[in-house]
Amino acid sequence: MRVRRVVPNIHADDLSATRDFYVDTLGFQVVMDLGWIVTVSAPDDPQRQISIMSDDATAPTHPDMSVEVDDVDAAHEEALRRGHEIVHPLTDEPWGVRRFFCRDPSGTVVNILSHR
Repeated sequence: MRVRRVVPNIHADDLSATRDFYVDTLGFQVVMDLGWIVTVSAPDDPQRQISIMSDDATAPTHPDMSVEVDDVDAAHEEALRRGHEIVHPLTDEPWGVRRFFCRDPSGTVVNILSHR
């Protein structure tokens, strides 16, 4: 399994104001906007991203970070094998990702995903 990308997730009560801060103040550009989550990236490097979310669309909590891997099924199997708490089950989401949430030993909720 290979890690492709790591993205911090910011929970925002005011999604628009938070998006505007990153776009207008820091020069990020919007690369995805699903209404409940907005992802911004650095204009010169699309891999430098931050996701801003109000509440997760299908999960019971919002993740603290997202880790994109090349094989989410293998990551899920490994997390189960090691006894890590699965916060949100392995799910094919309508916006084109397969993902699950896992809690790391410090309590951080990690969204582990692959694009379909």
